[in-house]
Amino acid sequence: MGNTNSSHKVSAQDRAILDLKIQRDKLRQYGKRITVLTNRETEIAKECLARDDRKRALLALRRKKYQESLLIKSEKELDQLEQLISQVEFSLVQKDVLFGLQQGTQVLQAINKEMGGIEGVEKLMGETEEARAYQEEISQMLSGNLSNQDEDEVEDELAALQRETQRLQNLPHAPKSKLPERQNEEQSQEIQYQEGGKTKAQSAIPA
Repeated sequence: MGNTNSSHKVSAQDRAILDLKIQRDKLRQYGKRITVLTNRETEIAKECLARDDRKRALLALRRKKYQESLLIKSEKELDQLEQLISQVEFSLVQKDVLFGLQQGTQVLQAINKEMGGIEGVEKLMGETEEARAYQEEISQMLSGNLSNQDEDEVEDELAALQRETQRLQNLPHAPKSKLPERQNEEQSQEIQYQEGGKTKAQSAIPA
C-alpha cells in the first residue's frame, strides 16, 4: 500500500479570514491599552479645569476623542470586511476585501502610534518648552482628524466636567473644630463633675 498525500490548498478567502482575525486580535489588544490612556486624559482634563486651564483640558479631551474614534472606525471596518469575506461569491469582492484589509492595517498603525505610553499623556500638562511644542503638535494633528460632530461632543464633555468640578469646589468643608453647642455641653458636664466631687469631699470631712 502506498502513502497518499493530500494537501489542502490555502485559498485567497482563507488568507483573508486569517488576516481579518489577526487584525481583530490586535484591535482588542490596542483597545485595552488605549483605555488606560483615555482614563488618564479624562483625569488630566479635570485637573486642568480645577486650575482654570481650559485650553489644556480641551486638548486632553480632543486627543481622547481621537483615540476612541480610531478604535470605533477600525471595529466598523472589520465588521464590514467580515460580511464580505463570508459571501459565497468571494471572488467578486476579493479586491474590495484586500483593499479593506490594507486600510485596516493603516488604521491599526495609527492606533499603535497613539500608544506612545503614559509619558506622552503627561506631557499634556507640562509647562516646559518641549511639552508646549508637543501640545502644539498634537493640537495641529487633531485639527485635521476630528469631525465637527467629534468637536461638538468634546465640547459637551468639557462642559459636563466643568459643572462637576464646580460642584465639587462648592461643597462645604467639614468643620475642623467642635461645634459650639457640643463645646458648651461638654463644659457643663465638666463643671457638674467638679462640683459633685467637691460635695463628696466636704461630706467626707468628720465633724
